[in-house]
Parts: sequence; structure tokens; C-alpha cells
Amino acid sequence: MEGKPKNKPILLLDLYGVIIKESKGYFIPYTFAHFDAGEHDRLTRAFREECLFTKAGNGDLSSDEFLSRLGFPEPREAMEDYLTNYLTLDPDFPRFAERYYRQYDFVLLSNDVREWSRYLFALHKLQKYFKDTIVSGEIHMRKPENRIFTHTLERLQCRPRECIFVDNSVRNLTAAREAGLETVLFNRDHEAYSGNIVNNFQELADFLNEYTKTV
Repeated sequence: MEGKPKNKPILLLDLYGVIIKESKGYFIPYTFAHFDAGEHDRLTRAFREECLFTKAGNGDLSSDEFLSRLGFPEPREAMEDYLTNYLTLDPDFPRFAERYYRQYDFVLLSNDVREWSRYLFALHKLQKYFKDTIVSGEIHMRKPENRIFTHTLERLQCRPRECIFVDNSVRNLTAAREAGLETVLFNRDHEAYSGNIVNNFQELADFLNEYTKTV
């Protein structure tokens, strides 16, 4: 009798700061640059007191609702402009993905406005590489909350040791490691971290090649 086929390991990838070079924190200066100085106090309140960005990232507001409340007259146009012209796909990611997505189940694990991730995936033709996408704006929970990692493991029907989580945030990685996942800091911001660190996708490939020898 043949044994049960072994599941492929799961590579959980953050979007901003990993696949996309910039952090979505760049959106706040983008917004301020598109309004007159007289509007800046209002925008500051919208971000800090009303927490509109957080609400959109939690799925409490759609992208159109979020951008309209900030004052963009054409919210869809503003979303497309920002995501297309102000964010950059890491040019090494497609080559890395082509090499590894058949060996690993790629899963996106990102804090994001749900429509933004969908747009970026379509824009950069990323769908073919990913088995699943887990986005805070769709599931109403976010990193580094412990429950998002519990949800991820249940959704993927896997054990923590079957997952490698790659993120550019030490806080997110610390929470994931506490949940039992193998973690890798994609260190665009030169942070200190006691675990595995890579600086680019070639180094991530090298890490995966060494990691597979130990498991």
C-alpha cells in the first residue's frame, strides 16, 4: 500500500516590504502630497484619530469608502494611481517564484486593504504562483495578532512546522515564532533580529536550499 503523499512545505509571504519593495506606509505621504496644506490637519485627524487606514486594512471600510472619506474625488482612480505608479514589484521576485512555487505552496499573508492586494496581484500577474491569499481586509484580523496565525494554520490545514513565514516586520515574526512557525526576516530596513535574516530573494533562495537539507 502506498503511503499518504507528503504535503509541500508552505511559504507564507508578506506583500509590502517583501514582494513589493515599499511599505504601504508610503501611502500617507502620498495622500498629503495630493491635498493643499490647508487640508493637512483634517488628514492628520483622519489617520490618527479616526484611524481610517486601519479600518480599511481591517475590512471595516472598502477602498472606495476609505479614499472617499479622505477626500479623493475619484477613489478608484486614486487607488490605481498609487498602486501602479508609487509601488514597485521587486524585480527578483518573479524569477524566485518561477523557481520555487512548484516546490512550495506560496501563500500571501498580508495586512492590507482587500481591493489593493487584488489589484496588485492582477497588475503584476502574481496569481499563478499562489495557492491562497490571506489578507487582513478580508478576514478582519491582522498581524501580529496571534489569532491570524491560528486562522492561517486552520485554513491551510497544516502544522506550524510545515510553514516558513517571510516578513519585513520583527513584531510580526516574533508573534509567528511564538505560534511555532519557522520565520525569516526580509531585512529591507536593516533591523536587528535573533532569527533567520535575508536581504533579498537570492538570499531567501539560499536559505530555502539549506533549510530543506535539515528537515
